[in-house]
Amino acid sequence: MKPFLRSALMSSMTAVALLCTPLAAQAETPKDTLVMAYVIDDMISLDPAEIYEFTASEYMANTYDRLVVIDPADPSKLKLQLAESWSVSDDGKVFTFKIRPGVKFHSGNALTAEDVEFSMERFVKLDLNPAFIMGQFGLTKDNVQDMVRVVDPQTVEVELDAAYAPSFFLNCLSYTSVVIDKKLAMENEKDGDFGHEWLKTNAAGSGPFIFKSWKPNESLVLEGNADYWDGAPKIKRVLIKNVTESATQQLLLQKGDIDIARNLTGDQLKAVQKDPNIKFQSYPKATLWYMGLNVKNQYLGNKDARQAMKYLVDYQGLQDSMFNGTGIIHQTFLPDGQLGADNSTPFSFDLAKAKELLAKAGFPNGFNVTMDVTNKTETRELSASLQNTMAQAGINLIIKVNDNKTTLTKYRASEHDIYLGQWGSDYQDPHSNADGYLNAPLAKRNQWNSPDKEAAVLAARDEKDSAKRAQMYMDLQKMQLEEGPYVILFQQVETIALRKNVDGFIVGPTFDLDLYKDVVKN
Repeated sequence: MKPFLRSALMSSMTAVALLCTPLAAQAETPKDTLVMAYVIDDMISLDPAEIYEFTASEYMANTYDRLVVIDPADPSKLKLQLAESWSVSDDGKVFTFKIRPGVKFHSGNALTAEDVEFSMERFVKLDLNPAFIMGQFGLTKDNVQDMVRVVDPQTVEVELDAAYAPSFFLNCLSYTSVVIDKKLAMENEKDGDFGHEWLKTNAAGSGPFIFKSWKPNESLVLEGNADYWDGAPKIKRVLIKNVTESATQQLLLQKGDIDIARNLTGDQLKAVQKDPNIKFQSYPKATLWYMGLNVKNQYLGNKDARQAMKYLVDYQGLQDSMFNGTGIIHQTFLPDGQLGADNSTPFSFDLAKAKELLAKAGFPNGFNVTMDVTNKTETRELSASLQNTMAQAGINLIIKVNDNKTTLTKYRASEHDIYLGQWGSDYQDPHSNADGYLNAPLAKRNQWNSPDKEAAVLAARDEKDSAKRAQMYMDLQKMQLEEGPYVILFQQVETIALRKNVDGFIVGPTFDLDLYKDVVKN
């Protein structure tokens, strides 16, 4: 892998409210409270059956438990969480999970196999954004109640439609197997929704932290679960403040008003390197920065026009400035470190080549097109750079800035021309991104669909020979480079800046592995 980095309880709710004020001046943060500045405006729902955004996934990982999880220290390995053990039938189709005894939800209700069955059933039947992950194993609204079965209070079976590699199914479960308190959810059910409307703004988990409050685009507050089955968190409360300006995050960190800044750009990381009160943690993410080009647009539907745009990015200039320490140039859909990842970077800023392709496309003078951009510093600065370089070939990017929730909702409805943002792997297998970029959901959002492409993705997923499978993914990436409606820019390196007295924060390879349980403030 490439070197990715260069270089107690609060006294009252008044105190919480004060901390939530964007520029509240504090001598220091409370000793028992972790205070983070982070852009959390992508949070749309708190229901694990609907969560499909970065910061909501992180919230979910710290308030709920799953059957199995990826080991943050070694993403190639799985760890048991609520599952005490698992086994698979001789025909490879039925997985049996023994559920850890003695676990209680935050409500005090005991967690049993019935809760596991309920959680999987509602995940599939609600059919929200992440449901397709389980749908690829033949679990449908009509059959899931028969395919997921309680054997006894501590045992559950999951039957699949075919034999899949156990590692592939378990990797998918590492994101989708969140277990919800059935009794609490059903107490809040309305019109057969499995408690969905209630869970959009409430919680029913068993994890190390208890949900306390969420103010969209403002703050999220979690409280340590003193009775957590795997040991109480070392910190009593976590307060996350939505701070969209990276410069404000830097100021708050240096003043000691926050403990962690999550969205500093490369220039800001460099600026605070010599501050003796600040340190850094970093981890390469399976997350890519990219432009999604909707091919139903009259210009973006032309392959040569799309290729021209790939030559109109100042990759190296961005790498040397805002992405220095926060990203590495990457132009294919598989992140470095995954099976079959093609780390080649065939595109660089080449104005002559771009103009040649635009002329071939029939747009020698360029064109006007809108680009939806999230309201955080990194995205706005990146969009400004893209606007500048694209304009040199006559492509006028009309930038529309909004909060992440708004841009994501528009993108998911395919109502965009260009979307600028990030996409992360749902699980640590190349099929996650191959399916995302070439089949669903990104290909569908960008209206780029074909039966041949879908068949090739499934063939790569099902290939048993590892070397052959890797080559199939290399071929798919080559096809995407030549034809795809994506300008893939960088692989993210999550670099967080912390006050020197903060230890134990885990920065994982995916956002559902950024964990707070072991945080201490010395």
